[in-house]
Amino acid sequence: MTDSPEQQRRHVVVRRLRTAIARLPHWWPLPVSVLIGTASGLSYSALAADRYEATSYAMAVAEAETDPSAALGYAQSYGRLTTSDATLSYAQGAAGEPMRELRSHVRSETSPDSPMIAVTGTSEDRHKAADFANAVIEAVIVSSGHVSKDTGVKLIKFTHAMTPDQPVSPSVPLGAAVGAAAGGLLGGLVLLVRPRRAGPRVSAQVPGQTAEGGGIAQDERELVR
Repeated sequence: MTDSPEQQRRHVVVRRLRTAIARLPHWWPLPVSVLIGTASGLSYSALAADRYEATSYAMAVAEAETDPSAALGYAQSYGRLTTSDATLSYAQGAAGEPMRELRSHVRSETSPDSPMIAVTGTSEDRHKAADFANAVIEAVIVSSGHVSKDTGVKLIKFTHAMTPDQPVSPSVPLGAAVGAAAGGLLGGLVLLVRPRRAGPRVSAQVPGQTAEGGGIAQDERELVR
């Protein structure tokens, strides 16, 4: 059964495309991946919404009769409780966001060397970013005050989160650089895993044979005794 003219044209296009790809140098995926990564980074930086961050800090302080080293351990514990349901349920009223939504907009950090807790709020609205951080840090401080008589350690607010002026979203040059680096890495991996092309076959002609593949030539020299 013969192919229709349309199918024949498709076969011709596919063969030409395969031929064109075969003629490209073996390292062609690398520049193509870099270009695609750069374009992706530029698009993300240009189209992504600005994101703002604001951070508030609290410090764990030991009471008069408590070992000062205990403050460091309690700071680590309270830092892990900042994103718990109990803390976020208390903070959601001041933050103006439901607990599930608030959890995705805050994160906490602690230091192994100092009894400090940092709560960072993130939002596309710079005012909300500060409100999230302040609401959560206040909730943690209030929670620690309820058990301070038993633990001998209380939290005090160290700094208030201020409304940020500049977004923390990546700039266009930085986005392009990150995209180009990711594309270059991907292109390098493609070069490592792709099969290598087979080199041209070289047929070696055995001395003493004719061009037609016949036997040993009649004028072969005799071995010298």
